[in-house]
This record gives sequence, structure tokens and C-alpha cells, in this order.
Amino acid sequence: MPKQKEIGDKGEEIAVQYLKKLGYQILETNWRFHHYEIDIIARDGDELVIVEVKARTGTAFEHPSEAIGPRKIRFLVEATEAYIFKTNSRSDTRFDVITIIFLGEKYELEHFKDAFYPTA
Repeated sequence: MPKQKEIGDKGEEIAVQYLKKLGYQILETNWRFHHYEIDIIARDGDELVIVEVKARTGTAFEHPSEAIGPRKIRFLVEATEAYIFKTNSRSDTRFDVITIIFLGEKYELEHFKDAFYPTA
């Protein structure tokens, strides 16, 4: 049974390839700000896209998208603000979630655009 980190890394690789096929420009992967991490930072046209990747094996547990609660959103928003400040980005920003459920050798991928909006 693969470890969660291996599952997460494989999921992120698949998500990067998926986004590239859609024409996204990958700017950063695993970008860190203090102890926060953004899985993928990409550009879709003129938009800055922050992508959280959630990967799981099987369907016995909650859907991966349900693992993104208010605390995780707050951390992503804080890290995104740091990235925007560091890079002096002026682009509109959106937050996407990509979920990957591994089913043996196959997987199901779902892409949720505008998955959440930052709140004050």
C-alpha cells in the first residue's frame, strides 16, 4: 500500500500534466511560504490560478474535495497573498481544486474551477 505522501506526489504530477494539456502555464509547484504550501501555481490566460490537489486511493473515505475546510482555505489564501506580494502579480486570481481518486492502476480526476472564494 503506497504511503500518503507518495499518493499525493503522484496526484500532483498527474494534475500538472492535465493542466499543461489544457494550455495552462505552470509557474510553481510545491511553493512554500513559512509552513504553508501551494501545490500548483499556474496561469490560465490572464488569470493566476492557485490549485490545491487532493488525491486518495479508493472510495472508502470522504471525497477528497471534502478535505478542504475553512482552515486549509485560510492557509492557502495567506500563502497566495505572499506569492502575489513577492511576484508583484496584478492578475485576477482564482482557486481551483483537482481531486484524484486512484482505483488500482486507473484514476478518476475532477477539476473544480473557482472551488472557493477567499473571505475576510
